[in-house]
Amino acid sequence: MTNKSKSIPSLVKDQELVRLRRDQIIRAAVELFADKGFHKTTTREIARKSGLGIGTLYEYIQSKEDVLYLVCDFIHTDLEQQLIDEMTHEQTGRETLINAIRAFFRVMDNEQDRVLIIYQELKSLPNEMLRYVLAKEEEITRHFERIIERGITDGSLQMEPGSVKLMAHNIVVLGEMWSFRRWVLGKHYSLEEYTEHQISLLLQSMQQHPAVRK
Repeated sequence: MTNKSKSIPSLVKDQELVRLRRDQIIRAAVELFADKGFHKTTTREIARKSGLGIGTLYEYIQSKEDVLYLVCDFIHTDLEQQLIDEMTHEQTGRETLINAIRAFFRVMDNEQDRVLIIYQELKSLPNEMLRYVLAKEEEITRHFERIIERGITDGSLQMEPGSVKLMAHNIVVLGEMWSFRRWVLGKHYSLEEYTEHQISLLLQSMQQHPAVRK
């Protein structure tokens, strides 16, 4: 079951306005965090960059840590929804896995700056927020586990059940690697090329698993 996101209090009751203003704040903060780092960025700088007064900023968040949490929550929520959407289609487990990997890698590419900030600054979150973020990270991996298990059940994927969790983690790490090492991988592969090469290697490793060798 998906872990419920921690609610960040807001003095503003209009939820659509809260969403719009927080999006402004998140975008501004990501630029500043990427340029100066989380600890050297002040809330006053975030307010200025987002086009809000410092008083207005505090109507939508309570601290700089709230902003970092919202960045993390945004990416994990987006990822999870895309994986859930793929799982609702009438496809084999193999087809679902291929499409889910493509969707996951696209998000890693589109949200590269935010992904890097999450992993660089995650330790800066208070314990309660950190637990939520780590739980959502685990849930992304569990979605891949479920997709692989669907493929084993319908016969479109071959894998020893004991290896499913590790394979799911491998997929997540390969997606994150595009964000972390795109500076060098991008010299040799486009996102599409990188994705298709990794899908091919992953599927080959499933077919060559010792449990299914003839």
